[in-house]
Amino acid sequence: MEGIATLKVGEPVEQYLLIKQSTKGVTTMGKPFMTLILQDKSGSIEAKLWDAGEEQLLMYPAGAIVFIGGEIQDYRGKMQLRIKQIRTVRPEEPIQVSDLVQSSETPKEQLFEELQTYLFDITNPDINRITRHLVKKHEQAFITFPAATKNHHEYASGLIDHVTSMLRLGKSIATLYPTLNSDLLYAGIILHDIGKVIELSGPVSTSYTVKGNLLGHISIMVSEIELAAQELEIDSEEVMLLQHMVLSHHGKEEWGSPKKPMIQEAEILHYIDNIDAKMNTLKRALSKTEPGEFTERLFALDNRAFYKPTIK
Repeated sequence: MEGIATLKVGEPVEQYLLIKQSTKGVTTMGKPFMTLILQDKSGSIEAKLWDAGEEQLLMYPAGAIVFIGGEIQDYRGKMQLRIKQIRTVRPEEPIQVSDLVQSSETPKEQLFEELQTYLFDITNPDINRITRHLVKKHEQAFITFPAATKNHHEYASGLIDHVTSMLRLGKSIATLYPTLNSDLLYAGIILHDIGKVIELSGPVSTSYTVKGNLLGHISIMVSEIELAAQELEIDSEEVMLLQHMVLSHHGKEEWGSPKKPMIQEAEILHYIDNIDAKMNTLKRALSKTEPGEFTERLFALDNRAFYKPTIK
């Protein structure tokens, strides 16, 4: 059976899928419908369920496994699954959530081991202690959570995948620009998104928690750093610098940063974060695109479609 994300326009679908997200809407004519994001290990796809009332909302919530018959269609430059038949999975059918959840290509244990080597490289005692404390506090969620609900690293263990990839990039950049404080840069990379383990609900059917909606991962992490410093009885400039790294990593206020970067390590952290997120999106979109063709439109990249050259 081919993965849902590898199918092309016009190809039939007859397989089990996990409902990643389920939201209700109303057409301009006032008729109710549902938007489903459906996934298997290859990725996810959007589908509409028309004339869907309260009964369907209860029947097809996020986290449910369904068996779907339909076909892949192109809707404004994006792949969409046209549902012809849908039903919930039966108890006797040999399928479970773990069979359909996408996860990082590299095992999470291997990624965490790699992250440890960067912790050993942080020589500043205050930065090292705070970073280790927070990694240990959130370790289990840190290695299993996605980095987002959509767009980039939105799969199980996507957060640790994102962070280790950024650390590799950070190490190369710190070598090129020796004025950068690598302790601060590595710690900023490791800590910048850990707040997502509180902002998001978990690796399956990921959604925003109440705290995530009201506070967001940036505010959450600034508080976590403050709390760690108090528990470890650290009162130094390093605490404020780590908080600034987290506060400014989105780069601009309109992109969700309470502050713009005002130290060079924070500026570089913003670029590294952006590069890794965009390259992850591109890598996965291009992996299911034939040479000489364009990807589907990518929302996270200004809704652009990218060409895959035929050259080797």
